[in-house]
Amino acid sequence: MATTETAVFEVLNPLELHPVADEILGLFPADRIFTLEGPMGSGKTTLVQAFCKALGCNDTVASPTFTLVNEYRSNKGEPLYHFDFYRINSPAEVFDMGFEEYLYSGNYCFIEWPSIAGAFLSGSEVKITIGVSGASRKITVSK
Repeated sequence: MATTETAVFEVLNPLELHPVADEILGLFPADRIFTLEGPMGSGKTTLVQAFCKALGCNDTVASPTFTLVNEYRSNKGEPLYHFDFYRINSPAEVFDMGFEEYLYSGNYCFIEWPSIAGAFLSGSEVKITIGVSGASRKITVSK
């Protein structure tokens, strides 16, 4: 997928996120950094759950709103990192948690509310935006 291309998915049911996650991972097989933006309650964490399942993770995937980062394991033992920066107030907090080490680990990183971490991101991440219209979710993916 070229940098100017996007993929758009419409879902009406959270169960539809699993094939969407599979397809997104298939579109970006070499990428490991995925940012997720959307309003509160739009399904960011639910989509991360679908990504983790697609990557063979059997752990319980939950929002890291208070812990900032959760680490899960794929069925191959590879770490998957899930960040939630909703409660972060400054880029210094992102730096202090060692965020760059996670980014450069080569492992999957799923980042909710990524704007506060913008200074640490290269711009080459897979960007996922979730829009809400009633029960419908419009998921726009770009790189």
